[in-house]
Amino acid sequence: MFAAENGLKDDPRLKGISDAIRVVPNFPIPGIMFQDITAIVSKHKVFKDIIDIFVERYKDMDISVVAGIEARGFIFAPAIALAIGVKFVPLRKPRKLPGEVISEEYELEYGKDCLEMHVGAVERGERALVIDDLVATGGTLSAAIRLLERNGAEVVECACVIGLPEAEGRCRLDGKPLYILVGPRQYGPFF
Repeated sequence: MFAAENGLKDDPRLKGISDAIRVVPNFPIPGIMFQDITAIVSKHKVFKDIIDIFVERYKDMDISVVAGIEARGFIFAPAIALAIGVKFVPLRKPRKLPGEVISEEYELEYGKDCLEMHVGAVERGERALVIDDLVATGGTLSAAIRLLERNGAEVVECACVIGLPEAEGRCRLDGKPLYILVGPRQYGPFF
């Protein structure tokens, strides 16, 4: 569900977020219009608006853990976790976490990848929110859900700043709700 469909239709923060997305053509491969969020986080007000919108949504949902997906999910998830007073759990690429981990492989639009989490990072019955910057096919979010649920957590919702609706990413989340702030930017700014 897009934020505009959930009570934020005329919220000027959403336009500010959308306007701040930088589009990089043909990255990382030809034909991809990369939605670059580094321009978003370099604008203090826009970055704060993103965190505020997520906090407004999740502060009363009895979340006990916010899991952020490497790497760009790490930008938003810790700030959200701090604001709602819960722990942050990083979901990392292979061989980045010391100690015992569990892993989950998944398919990307252009290959395969894997997420890892420390054994014991979440406890049975904890209510988890999964954060990433963008959802395309939903493969990464689905892997995150499986990883958390294998350790006994209940995934309450997944949330992303940008959603690519034409990729039908919501279909691969095993019925878990998905909350998206804005759709992709189709053009510029190119800087």
